[in-house]
Amino acid sequence: MLGIDSAGELVKKVLFVLLIFLAAGSFPLLMTRKSFADSLEILAASLLRQTGAWTAHDPDSTYDGETIFDYIDGAGEVYRAYNMRECLSRRYTATGLPTIVLDIFDMGSSEDAFGVFTHDRDGKTVDVGQEGLYRQGWLSFWKGRFFVSIYMERETVDAKEAAYHLARAVDSLIGDEGPKPPILRKLPPEGLQDRSVRYLHHPLLLNYHYYLSDENILNLGKETDALLASYSRGGKRARFLLVHYPSPERARGAHEKFLASYLPEGGTGGAVLLENGKWSASLRKGRLLAVVLEADSRLLAESLLREVKAVP
Repeated sequence: MLGIDSAGELVKKVLFVLLIFLAAGSFPLLMTRKSFADSLEILAASLLRQTGAWTAHDPDSTYDGETIFDYIDGAGEVYRAYNMRECLSRRYTATGLPTIVLDIFDMGSSEDAFGVFTHDRDGKTVDVGQEGLYRQGWLSFWKGRFFVSIYMERETVDAKEAAYHLARAVDSLIGDEGPKPPILRKLPPEGLQDRSVRYLHHPLLLNYHYYLSDENILNLGKETDALLASYSRGGKRARFLLVHYPSPERARGAHEKFLASYLPEGGTGGAVLLENGKWSASLRKGRLLAVVLEADSRLLAESLLREVKAVP
């Protein structure tokens, strides 16, 4: 028989071996979770082959920033404007049932994944991914640097259940969540309509949500971060634009160009009454340019700019 000391040593050795075994078993899992977020190819290999009665229809399709137009011609420019790297598309089919289409977009950064998500924010909030949304026949969410879209060619009870099952599976495979654009912290919080916020870089997207000009009078581009948002205070409303430039000089040049093109009466950016009876005003603060595109009152326009100026 073993003595107490020998038995104690044996237990220690067994526990030590067990810990090594568990660590060895967990390590590939941890590595796999990380690799999911690094490669659409690896993610594709781990995706569900079946959801409810639906089975993946081979082969998957992949698209880059050029070939995305072959897939979604009308919306391809939107994804390109958010610096899309790659798209994985998989169709799930079942005899006599509507096709379910899964699209996973690698946007290159969590900020741009959030951005393309904000392009269309209609729907009911659902608990999947980061800020998932559902409206009839379509479920979408962003997580990490990925934007996920699940579309049903026709909504049925079973198709909807299968789509949710698929969404939760993709959510778990992506792994870690990602941060939102830091510029969001610069928005005045009072009266902000959260669902109205659009994060963008390209003038095409700004004009889609709020037509400003055929020309790029704000010098928007890949190096600029912009937010378009709506406010409501005391029954008064405003549309507000905030742009972060790579340097104060770029911000100053954009401000001067904006004033000359859009608000020549505004001088340095003071409040101006527009032809439609709304008020507009602008302010530059370092690398930030804040523009009240239109507000129901001069007080609201000037208040929004003062609050941006007060933000650290």
